[in-house]
Amino acid sequence: MKSQKWTTNDIPDLTGKVIIVTGGNSGLGYESVKAFVEKGAEVILACRTTDKGESAKTQIESSNPSGKIVVMQLDLMDLSSVISFSTDFKLKYDRLDVLLNNAGIMMTPYQLTKDGFESQFGTNHLGPFALTGRLLDIIQKTPGSRVINISSLAHKGGTFDFEDLLYNNGSSYDPMKAYRRSKMANLLFTLELQRKLVAVQTDTIAVAAHPGVSMTNLANHLKGSFMFKIFELIGGFISHAPANGALPGIRASVDPAVQGGEYYGPDGMMEMKGNPVKVASNKASHNQEDARKLWKVSEQMTGVKFKF
Repeated sequence: MKSQKWTTNDIPDLTGKVIIVTGGNSGLGYESVKAFVEKGAEVILACRTTDKGESAKTQIESSNPSGKIVVMQLDLMDLSSVISFSTDFKLKYDRLDVLLNNAGIMMTPYQLTKDGFESQFGTNHLGPFALTGRLLDIIQKTPGSRVINISSLAHKGGTFDFEDLLYNNGSSYDPMKAYRRSKMANLLFTLELQRKLVAVQTDTIAVAAHPGVSMTNLANHLKGSFMFKIFELIGGFISHAPANGALPGIRASVDPAVQGGEYYGPDGMMEMKGNPVKVASNKASHNQEDARKLWKVSEQMTGVKFKF
């Protein structure tokens, strides 16, 4: 690799590139939008609440970046919103260089998406799966395009029970286990997508990344809990700022040296913080049988069939 200290200064000129960042109004997504637009890209800031998206756009544009931000509404907990977003996008654009599937939720109480899926699995995996499938035609038409899925260190504890994938109407639900499963799904999906892209000999690639431990609003709903209080006490020692947490995903999105199927994260102790480098996901994330099962059930649940 070119450098162990890869920073936003290493981002190439992105003039003429079109990039979608889901969850682009805050945290890692906000920092990613900011980095891309500063290098000249046209970035679609996709978020559930457009007022928050417009506020983020105003903040970023105050520094007069060379690129452009377009706010579009997208709710990954609602497959009809995914359909509307992808339809509107393809009416306005004829290329998509990078789809950065960044948005997600973490360790929420048991709830269902609009389509009846357990919310973490639905938001973190099924929504991005459906969005990617509906945009795949325009992605593949764009030379050198990429799909980037943001996973987590938590994937290492993820397990799959295909007989109880959605936690039996909440009776077997555990917030951490569900989060881990959804983040494992991100990696199984990425690697299976890469295998399918290779099979059709396209130059589109699929890559994954994780931020390490970053102080974002992802776990705000846990405020007041014992776990959150402990994190507040030690967070400064084990975590890094969102601008740094976003770097693995940013690098995966734009570094010319990145290869399909790779995984990027921080290089520090236990990958909790540090400089963005290629890292390794666990053995279970490379289980091709689980990946094929997950792909099949994801197509059945979302009604989205990928056309390569």
